[in-house]
Amino acid sequence: MAKYLLLKHYRGAPAAVNDVPMDRWTPEEVSAHLRYMREFSARLRETGEFVDEQALTPQGTFVRSDGPGKPPVTDGPFAETKDLIAGWMVIDVDSYERALELAGELSAAPGAGGEPIHEWLELRPFMSATQCITE
Repeated sequence: MAKYLLLKHYRGAPAAVNDVPMDRWTPEEVSAHLRYMREFSARLRETGEFVDEQALTPQGTFVRSDGPGKPPVTDGPFAETKDLIAGWMVIDVDSYERALELAGELSAAPGAGGEPIHEWLELRPFMSATQCITE
């Protein structure tokens, strides 16, 4: 089994086919989207492929250390940044091909007009202890 992170971006990826921002959806469209996400997660729990998921707000703060004894410096993220994350799902699957299959299925969650969003998702494997980092 290998773990993969499915990242849902607010922006930064190519535009979705059904590219209507969620704040312009009807309450029924939002409900249908959330229901799809819950049912997708429930199915993965049944197969043992589900690990975790979280939705995120667009607000956040960048934090860094300014050295020993100095308080962290915080700034952003700014609205114009291109890589805000809307949320994520972690899956544990038998193969990369299965991860691709599930990412494609998640991409088809309904959006405006009840039509699939066909959004781009970022699929990233977790680093394992068997992987070697070389410079």
